[in-house]
Amino acid sequence: MNKKPTLRKRIALELFRKIRQNRTTLHEMRVLFWECTLRCNISCLHCGSDCRVIANQPDMPVKDFLKVVDGITPHVNPNKVLVIFTGGEALVRKDLETCGLELYRRGFPWGIVTNGLFLTRERLDSLLASGLHAITVSIDGFAEAHNWLRGHPKSYEKALNAVRMLVEEKDITWDIVTCVNRKNIQELPEFKRFLIETGVRNWRIFTIFPVGRATQYPEFQLSNEEFTSVLNFIRDTRKEGLIHLSYGCEGFLGNYENEVRDQFYQCNAGINTASVLADGSISGCPSIRTNFHQGNIYQDDMMDVWNNRFEVFRDRTWAKKGICANCNLFRYCEGNGMHLHDGNGDLLFCHYHRIK
Repeated sequence: MNKKPTLRKRIALELFRKIRQNRTTLHEMRVLFWECTLRCNISCLHCGSDCRVIANQPDMPVKDFLKVVDGITPHVNPNKVLVIFTGGEALVRKDLETCGLELYRRGFPWGIVTNGLFLTRERLDSLLASGLHAITVSIDGFAEAHNWLRGHPKSYEKALNAVRMLVEEKDITWDIVTCVNRKNIQELPEFKRFLIETGVRNWRIFTIFPVGRATQYPEFQLSNEEFTSVLNFIRDTRKEGLIHLSYGCEGFLGNYENEVRDQFYQCNAGINTASVLADGSISGCPSIRTNFHQGNIYQDDMMDVWNNRFEVFRDRTWAKKGICANCNLFRYCEGNGMHLHDGNGDLLFCHYHRIK
């Protein structure tokens, strides 16, 4: 497959670029992440946040986050803003139901991202009773590969148990995410068959970017050939129609665009997606570990920050340097995902240039 976009795809990319520009101008908040804790019950080798059992940063009180929610409520349609609890591991908190129920009463759908270790039947029922709308469970291949990556001998067993409970739920949106690396890439076809047999309908694949602990493990980074094979695997799986598989929102993929995702590439950080981090910092996406913070809820009004800052997210001309400086596809990519830039704004790597 030629990695360069065909003429037909370039026309489609130009049309989507207009849509993206309009979205940027409107910057309607559609997703609000709450990094509700930096504590975690496992020790993932690839953790970008370097989370641990006892975190240096205390958990933000629920009342502080709800104050932010109440501040944005007059300016948004609550039914169209999905609030997502993330971490760390969100389920280490015992008061998620308290916050979730208050969000539900205010009209906000809410969800969580979890490793599944603490998702018992009792806890799931409690979350559902508090209005849980969506949930994402991380499961990274079969037991050996998953437990190695997650650093816990029972992680796979618990994650799979969580998935099997969710298969039986009819009134909740859910999916699983898999971080592909050199330890699990060869088992993707078999793992796909297993997921289909288990009853999974929605699956997302991510590759691991070199931030945080992930910089210490070279086996996380796929070769260019392996990366391309993952894209081929996703494209072919989508054509089969047996499970809905998508590649993560990480970067521009040339002629694979709209073939491995449901739409063309766009980094939504600061465009439709905002986050409140554990220390109160206001950012675009919790995956961004570099300091692109735009304010702090303890000093600033969230909606004022959202409407009047975020220039670095919405005008990406600053990113046209280094490998991007003379790229004629920059107009579609705008320098890749914000989480892939270091403290100097330099790009860590380009997905498009990795395609073979």
